[in-house]
Amino acid sequence: MAITSHVERFAGIRTPFYYYDTNILRETLDSINAEIKKHDNYFVHYAVKANANLKVLQVINEAGLGIDCVSGGEIEQVLKAGFPANKIVFAGVGKSDWEIELGIDKEIFCFNVESIPELEVINEIAARKGKVATVCFRINPNVGAHTHANITTGLAENKFGIDMQDMETVIRLAQTMKNVQFKGLHFHIGSQILEMDDFIALAQRINDLQDQLEAAGIKIEIVNVGGGLGIDYANPEGNPIPNFKDYFAVYDKYLKLRPGQTVHFELGRAVVGQCGALITKVLYVKENAIKKFAIVDAGFTDLIRPALYDAHHRIVNLTATSAETDTYDVVGPICESSDVFDKDITLTKTKRGDLLALLSAGAYGEIMASGYNCRRLPEGYTSEELK
Repeated sequence: MAITSHVERFAGIRTPFYYYDTNILRETLDSINAEIKKHDNYFVHYAVKANANLKVLQVINEAGLGIDCVSGGEIEQVLKAGFPANKIVFAGVGKSDWEIELGIDKEIFCFNVESIPELEVINEIAARKGKVATVCFRINPNVGAHTHANITTGLAENKFGIDMQDMETVIRLAQTMKNVQFKGLHFHIGSQILEMDDFIALAQRINDLQDQLEAAGIKIEIVNVGGGLGIDYANPEGNPIPNFKDYFAVYDKYLKLRPGQTVHFELGRAVVGQCGALITKVLYVKENAIKKFAIVDAGFTDLIRPALYDAHHRIVNLTATSAETDTYDVVGPICESSDVFDKDITLTKTKRGDLLALLSAGAYGEIMASGYNCRRLPEGYTSEELK
């Protein structure tokens, strides 16, 4: 187990904390770049909502990826990390005026616009500043994804995007505006998707919409297919690198591009998910008539995914002194019954003071931490810092 060999680095660090293995991160980035180099019109923007740790962002910037932001704060963070503004796409259903102003002032690559009112505000603010903002329209393709209901985004019932039947109307409106420049379409159907058929369905829907636009005399330059590729939470050590080959191959095979078009991807979890682990200390082992509880000092304030999505993270005891195993519920200290990381799992025999690692926590872990119960936010450290 790779992380076990790193335990000596954790001495003296207050738990809970996040640990990011930059070797895994760089191997993941190398795999992405190896695939997109096969296509001179493919561009990947890292979805910073998955993890905005500054040191993690700096490694991603070194690999040459662009950025997908969903808030002004994220734009400020990635600029701090060294990303050029002209690689930033800005998505989100509720952009505030100051965030739009920031994007226009920094001359970001593109706004992914989700409604007519938003388009009108962007045009108004750009006119006031004497600038032209590049926009793509996020279209809701009504394509389902085989994933948790809380992280599907491409169905008609979801709040995201513009309805397909309104697509032409919105594009025509943008073409009348002097301070926005319409460039293309944006899509995103959900997260933690492992079935390539979902991406095939999206590609085919985009083809239909392109045919419709072409018949109306409308040409686009940018096709942004979003992200959504999942990771292996069950066997992270056996599959640390997501299936980028098949993912990009889907779009190469099924997406029918027009001459001069570029394809943009917004991968988040697939980039950082497997490089991170939440390290927590066992406070107590409590036993009642039917259960053994390993009570740890991390809670859903530090990693909310199990409570929010019923998500599974593989848990390992990093400091076990025995090969014997036992069955535990691993729970946190928060005063809520949902503060449970996993139930009835087999761990090497666990005692007070042991360090546990919750694997595959590099995405939607540290970034979603909260101060509920007035708890301190967890720190994040990279393997390079702790050598």
